[in-house]
Amino acid sequence: MKTNLEMFSELMSRVPSTRLSDPRLIQWLITNGFFTQVASGRHHGNHRGGLFAHSLAVTEKLVEYTHDLNLNWQYPDSPYIVGMFHDLCKIDEYETTMIGGTLQITKIKNSDEHGEKSVRYLSRLMPLTGEEKLCIRYHMGPYMINEWNEFDHAIKKYENVLYTHMADMWVSRIKNK
Repeated sequence: MKTNLEMFSELMSRVPSTRLSDPRLIQWLITNGFFTQVASGRHHGNHRGGLFAHSLAVTEKLVEYTHDLNLNWQYPDSPYIVGMFHDLCKIDEYETTMIGGTLQITKIKNSDEHGEKSVRYLSRLMPLTGEEKLCIRYHMGPYMINEWNEFDHAIKKYENVLYTHMADMWVSRIKNK
């Protein structure tokens, strides 16, 4: 059985991208628990490695949309970067402990700037296009309180913002029913 890091490396090796193969990125992801962290306390990905599993599934769905719907991106690696790192903000939001053989998940930080925090973290690791930033920033779509107008403007500027939101919702709400 492959580890999350092996699955990540295998997927990224098929993508022509120097941004994704940067050893500093890989080391940062390992050091900060991207491959082992949970994605949530009570919802999708509420298990060790859930953040990576959710991110991988969103990446696969966004790449599927890109091919099936002939979506245009500025760079060929953009759907991989957006899908894989849209929830990067979650790397430091949960603490896990084992109690009596059961995984206990405690939310230790609550980010009101979910997508923006992911953009901030990722921008320190690689250059991002405006489209990538908006796709990550608005991947939560209408689940962001009081940001309907901004979400609408982002979609009008880059339609892939909507497809990113759809991929995330499909994985977290439909696939994991």
